[in-house]
Amino acid sequence: MKFHADPLHDFSIKAYGTDWVQLPQQRLAQSVILSSEGRQELWDCPRFEDLTAEHLLHLASTSQQAQVVLLGSGLRNRFPPPAWLRPFAQYQLGLETMDTAAACRTFNVLAGEGRKVVAALILESAPA
Repeated sequence: MKFHADPLHDFSIKAYGTDWVQLPQQRLAQSVILSSEGRQELWDCPRFEDLTAEHLLHLASTSQQAQVVLLGSGLRNRFPPPAWLRPFAQYQLGLETMDTAAACRTFNVLAGEGRKVVAALILESAPA
């Protein structure tokens, strides 16, 4: 049996905490939208409670080339109101919601498989 190294993808999350993610070239401590193709956009949504229909409309409209969109909802898995998800149906995009740590891991797995994936990660501080 011959073993082959997995090809490294160019853009991955190297490490993460509750309120930060480490990318190949920088550490971010603000909510962010990332794509497996290298898109990096700071996202003005510091907590899940601040999430609006407009945030999700922007996410859907700028992720049309993705095969799947991940929503990292912060410290725990929470779901936006169903009415806010209409843009994803209109653009025929799949949206998976999970806590941000799971979204980071899932992003790396899908990107490593060569899938076109977008992750919107809410990075919020743990309660004191």
